[in-house]
This record gives sequence, structure tokens and C-alpha cells, in this order.
Amino acid sequence: QVQLVESGGGLVQPGRSLRLSCTASGFALGRYAIAWFRQAPGKEREGVSCISLRDGRTYYADSIADRFTISRDNAGDTIYLQMNLLTPEDTAVYYCARALMGSDCLIRRNMDFWGRGTLVTVSS
Repeated sequence: QVQLVESGGGLVQPGRSLRLSCTASGFALGRYAIAWFRQAPGKEREGVSCISLRDGRTYYADSIADRFTISRDNAGDTIYLQMNLLTPEDTAVYYCARALMGSDCLIRRNMDFWGRGTLVTVSS
């Protein structure tokens, strides 16, 4: 049974940091990439960052401007999104999603499984 479970969301003040986690299970990790998407109220879901579970290559959306870092643990089944210098514009539900290797893992239509999301609210 494929599972992607996000955690780590919450309320954070502007300028602070937050780390999200996505725990993956139930599938052959090396055949996939894991992506982080986010959806702000009233906006389209957008790709933020993704990582190949085979070779660890990482990809980032231009809008992140080097503030976020994606990584994985040694086992490769937990993927992190370190978010720094958060602004209210980063407020969104953050989802992790799975994409087959070889596809553009920042494009929503290439995701074949989604987690339920975790809410990040940046506010003073």
C-alpha cells in the first residue's frame, strides 16, 4: 500500500524557518522522485522542489530563490523540505507527491500519488 505522510507544518513567524517531512512507504523507492508542492488559498497547486530517490538529484522552482532545501535521510524513505526566511506568501498547504523517474517532477500532471498535505501558516 503506497503511502506518503507529511508532517511538520504549523504556525511560524515571518523570517523564521520550518522543516517539513514526508515519509514514503509501500513502493520501490529507487524508481521514483518525490516532490513538494504547495497550494495557497485561491491559487493553483505549484511545484516547489523535488528529489530523485535513485541518485539524490534535486530540483527547485525559480520562485523559491534558494530559501528552501530538499533532502532525504540515509534510508531514502524520509524526504525533508527545509524552509528558511519564510514570508506570509509561503502560507499554503504543502503536499508531497510521487513521480516516476524520467518525468519532470515539478509538473503536477506527472505526479501519480499524493499525500494529504500539511498546513504552513506564516504570520506574526
